[in-house]
Amino acid sequence: MTDTATRPVTVVDRLLSGIERLGNRLPNPVVLFLGLFGLLGVVSTVLALGGATVTVPGADESLAVKALFSGEGVAWFLQNMVKNFAEFPPIAAVLVMIMAVGLAEKTGLLEALMRGTLARAPRWLLPYAVAIVACQAHMMSDVASIVLPPLAAIVFKSAGRHPVAGLIGGFACVGAGYAAGFTIGSLDALYIGITQKSAAILPQAEGLALHILVNWYFTGASSLVLGVLGGFLISRVLEPRLGPYSPDGEPAESLVLEPAQRRGVLRAAIVVAAYAAVVLVAWLLPGSPLRGEGGSLVPSPVLSGVVPLLFVAFVLGGITYGVTIRSLTSSDDAVTIMADSVKNMASYVVMMFVAAQVIAVFNWSNVGIMLAVRAAALLESLGLTGFAALVMLILLATALNLFIVSGSALWSLLGPVFVPAFMLLGLHPAVSQAAFRIGDSATGIITPMNPYLFLVLAMLRTYEPEAKLGTLMSRLAIFVPPFLVVWTVILGVFYALGLPLGPGAGIVMP
Repeated sequence: MTDTATRPVTVVDRLLSGIERLGNRLPNPVVLFLGLFGLLGVVSTVLALGGATVTVPGADESLAVKALFSGEGVAWFLQNMVKNFAEFPPIAAVLVMIMAVGLAEKTGLLEALMRGTLARAPRWLLPYAVAIVACQAHMMSDVASIVLPPLAAIVFKSAGRHPVAGLIGGFACVGAGYAAGFTIGSLDALYIGITQKSAAILPQAEGLALHILVNWYFTGASSLVLGVLGGFLISRVLEPRLGPYSPDGEPAESLVLEPAQRRGVLRAAIVVAAYAAVVLVAWLLPGSPLRGEGGSLVPSPVLSGVVPLLFVAFVLGGITYGVTIRSLTSSDDAVTIMADSVKNMASYVVMMFVAAQVIAVFNWSNVGIMLAVRAAALLESLGLTGFAALVMLILLATALNLFIVSGSALWSLLGPVFVPAFMLLGLHPAVSQAAFRIGDSATGIITPMNPYLFLVLAMLRTYEPEAKLGTLMSRLAIFVPPFLVVWTVILGVFYALGLPLGPGAGIVMP
């Protein structure tokens, strides 16, 4: 039997309604950060008046807490407010990636790649193909939640399978596995920028290789495992619960690419592959300026300069595809698309302006160091060190993600405390970021604070006109515990075996 939209209100329904009400009472993230800025000012001033100091383990001298609301603090802020924003790592990296990915997306290249991949999958493999593609989709940023679910529904319907399973399964795997994948996008740039700034609170950060690929091995492996898990849940759990599907008699939209689109994808692939080959050869050549100190490959300018390298790759692919299918007819078209992509990030830029000031105050006032040292000592006294500490961070991020769905806002709140605290416990910033990725993804698909949840509900009603939010959430909830548990286990395997999370990024501090 299919589940219906008209059913008794359950405990889960009440819980989700409570989350929605509480989340709606939270202020805008910008206001939240402004409040935190004011709170930091008061706390730093009170601590400074009390003569508070902090000693970093391994350091010879104590650091005094400095008051923001003092003559010195006001002078520092006036001289550094613009600098704090201009030099905040996530800003430039994210905007650069958004321009390039936006070009590839608006010309149609990314959607064509998705269509081409899903259209070729045999019927039995469809759930797994959808899930694996979805776990790579963060490259498209939030566009993935708009594009992939309806495409998955179409391809399921074309194959005679239940389109609702494709719709909900596609959205679930995009969201619950959002921070996984071999692909690199603006999300990775955002995470590492905040991680770099958070780690810089401690002197131990000097010399650490913190680049956009610090989690690449982990996220790549995770995307394959989570893709198989997602495919299993779609095929063996979700779809059987939906009951048999009766086609409405209307032919499903074809996912097969037009000849011009196939030519565009092929040419774009050839151009990007040739570009990648040139970069790889230039990197591997003995004595190459792209190698690091002493001729090392890790670290090297290639790894620290991955963002501009990816920018060129996306731009080359997007332009090649756009020119081939004539979605780009002039250079003005490309510039307009890139400008529009950045324009859509205006609210993010405003939020990052305030977040940059908060993190800067954390660093300058030494309140951040004090919190990190105290948090590390507390965790150690409770026995929450090593992997147990990482699990604690995952669970905390998972809970907060129900109310603060913005990954940048949540990591800006948690990173400045937990990255340095875990460094003092001997854990590399890369593993803190990896743990946060898990918590930031799993519960995002079931919180009413996720605006794309209501978009998917509207799509669901094209197949089930009486469907309600609770119906959709109950189906999405199928994916949350398995993704959370399995992804945590994957991190546990990396931790137990001491596997690198990315190039030059281990589990423990060097």
